Amino acid sequence: MDWVFLTELAINGALTGLLYSLFAIGLVLIYKASSVPNLAQGGLTMVGAYVVLALARDLGLPLWLAIPLAAVIMFGLGFAIERVALRRLAGRPVVMILMMTLGLDIFLRGMTLAIWGGTSRSMELGVSYEPLFLGDIFISRIHLVGAGVAIGLFVAFMLFFRSRTGIKLRAIADDYMASWSVGISVERGVGLSWSLASVVAVAAGVIWGEIQGVDQALSLLLLKGLTVAVLGGLDSILGAVVAGIILGVVENVGADFLDPLVGGGSRELIVAAVLILTVMIRPHGLFGRHDIERV
Repeated sequence: MDWVFLTELAINGALTGLLYSLFAIGLVLIYKASSVPNLAQGGLTMVGAYVVLALARDLGLPLWLAIPLAAVIMFGLGFAIERVALRRLAGRPVVMILMMTLGLDIFLRGMTLAIWGGTSRSMELGVSYEPLFLGDIFISRIHLVGAGVAIGLFVAFMLFFRSRTGIKLRAIADDYMASWSVGISVERGVGLSWSLASVVAVAAGVIWGEIQGVDQALSLLLLKGLTVAVLGGLDSILGAVVAGIILGVVENVGADFLDPLVGGGSRELIVAAVLILTVMIRPHGLFGRHDIERV
């Protein structure tokens, strides 16, 4: 066994897993406030990437300005989605809210297809495609940059949830009624979580848009982000990062062993298997809170 090659697979897999965490962090932010998985996170990521390209290509803005401006636009879009589409479903069965997020994802994909077409477009961040060599191991530079962004967001949100506003969001996640009773605006808290998740979607869209191009396929990465979120715990930011690393390593190393046996395409099989086994064995995830109720 070539241990150098195996180490290379593991390192690059961990970096890819941190990029999956960009989706998972967005999912966790909304779940922590509303207890509903956001199936529209993939669509938001795709829209965020297209907005950056529209500002940079159509309006001629430099990327260093287009990206934060797109984050502001997406912040407003996330708040508007919660206000218009989801707030009126408060108190309804969770499955109805889940179906609404699925409908939003389909709508966002159709909207981007109608406006920008289905042709893949490059992000062109200016990151070199030449690998970074660490001895005999080579590492993708854009994956390294993306991993740094994911870790930066993780640290930022860990600090945010220690702030006054973050503590209010944690209280909302614990108990809606108790939060209302002490004067916390639950509606604003949930709206803020959607806005923050939409900002994270811009970061995910920019990085993944550089890796595979900006097109409809960006929204399909939701499956891997959802797997990371479930594995780490849907209410755990730390879990989103740790589980992303685990899934990335398992996927990359496992595919190297399985692809020759099954003729390729084993990555999706591995991700699906991890999701199914997690739900069966540890449904609250590695770091998720396991609530015990009296019956």
